[in-house]
Amino acid sequence: MTGQPSAPDPAAALKPRLPSPLQEVTDERLARHGVRLLLKRDDLIHPRLVGNKWRKLAPSLRAAAGRPLLTFGGAYSNHLRATAAAGHLLGLSTIGVVRGQELADRPLNPSLARCAADGMRLHFVDRSTYRHKSDPATLAAVLRAAGAGNAYVVPEGGSNSLAVRGCRDLGAELRGRAEVVAIACGTGGTLAGLAAGLAPDQRALGIPVLKGGFLDDEIRRLQERAFGGPRGDWCLDDRFHFGGYARTSPELEAFALDFEARHSLAVERLYVSKLLYGLVAMVAEGAFAPGTRVAAVITGRPFEEHAS
Repeated sequence: MTGQPSAPDPAAALKPRLPSPLQEVTDERLARHGVRLLLKRDDLIHPRLVGNKWRKLAPSLRAAAGRPLLTFGGAYSNHLRATAAAGHLLGLSTIGVVRGQELADRPLNPSLARCAADGMRLHFVDRSTYRHKSDPATLAAVLRAAGAGNAYVVPEGGSNSLAVRGCRDLGAELRGRAEVVAIACGTGGTLAGLAAGLAPDQRALGIPVLKGGFLDDEIRRLQERAFGGPRGDWCLDDRFHFGGYARTSPELEAFALDFEARHSLAVERLYVSKLLYGLVAMVAEGAFAPGTRVAAVITGRPFEEHAS
């Protein structure tokens, strides 16, 4: 077919570090209960496409075949930043549909400024339109308004069937390495794929960072679309969202700072801190039998406003 831009293979062009390292750390809060903690360092996969963002985006980058990528996110979306970075590194056009028309007339926050610096064209929509973005008519109107009729559309968070199947590799990398694999969840796509890749005697544990209790059904839908039905042994504990996405508390901040000091690991606040806090709390409750190995997937690292 002529006239179609060539599509760089993201793995060949960006050279991700796969499989990501698995590091055991000694934490007395777990050790005294006989629980071993391992950190699955997906934050080391790539300097700009960090953690599950690589695993979820790479399949869509291939499927886009050089077309512009259009995707969705809030004003502090890690997914928007990762998509913009991928476009910059691979020479692809990207459009970010941002929740909140009122933001269009305000200075860009550091997160959106990073997207713009990487060449992403930002298109702001009102919150009602954003809520209905999955409706075909609404999506078509957004694409027209953004001048992106030929774009390859990636859903919010990147959680399409391609992404779910891509995240199955994360589970495969952890087969036989831990009895429980824990991960912080936003849209549920990484957990849906992770659970599918684990061995039958392993369990995936999700810690949602949004409140609302909607993820159970969404993960089931994602697995149905990706695999034709449920896969793997997984469960959610939704007690550790601290009020919702990007919400925090002095207690959580103190925990993150303490974990950083204990283990020389920079703790990302929106997802990873809630995951680690939840694991420490669950161990104290006796949720894991002595001898259990728990692998915590480190899906990101703190956002640096001036990262190159």
